[in-house]
Amino acid sequence: MTIRSYSLADRILMGLDEALRTVCAPASAQRPAPGPADSSDAKLDAGSQAEAARLMRVNHAGEVAAQALYRGHALSAGKPELRAHMERAAAEENDHLAWCEQRVRELGGRTSALNPVWYAGSFAIGLVSGLAGDKWSLGFVVETERQVVRHLDNHIARLPQEDGRSRAILEAMRADEAMHATQAVEAGAAELPQPVKRLMALSAGVMTGTAYWL
Repeated sequence: MTIRSYSLADRILMGLDEALRTVCAPASAQRPAPGPADSSDAKLDAGSQAEAARLMRVNHAGEVAAQALYRGHALSAGKPELRAHMERAAAEENDHLAWCEQRVRELGGRTSALNPVWYAGSFAIGLVSGLAGDKWSLGFVVETERQVVRHLDNHIARLPQEDGRSRAILEAMRADEAMHATQAVEAGAAELPQPVKRLMALSAGVMTGTAYWL
């Protein structure tokens, strides 16, 4: 397969376009959202519905950040093959973005007001980790996805029992995130130092805690 080559200026412009689409435009998925379309939302009381909406807002914010991370990795990737790998992963993650956005709306909630901040910060992190070298960029992907899997496990457990639609979405997302971690390991990821992993977890905690309310 031939990988098309773009100049740095082209990639920067495409990155700006992707950022605007992610933050400002409704997301569209290639795969239909998991779970029954006629979910049992009628069984959710007001408190449970509000809690589910907040949790799905956090997950939507996480997917905004995921788009930014992969785009940052792609822009700073040393090898065209790795750049293409990161762009494919971002495209697959876009389904998650669309699913979470749709589910937040179904639950009567709203997406995070700080999505532009999450995108900008995550793009910078992806760009810097990519500049450190391809194996470190892949290592960052592995650790990010592993932390996301643990986060999703937590949210699946916290969802109201009646909310099968949201649970199905998060379970499908979890499978994709685990697959992306495995693919990054197979591509030659380096193991990140423990202090870096702890800093990543701390940053993710700040984002998820804030997005729950804002």
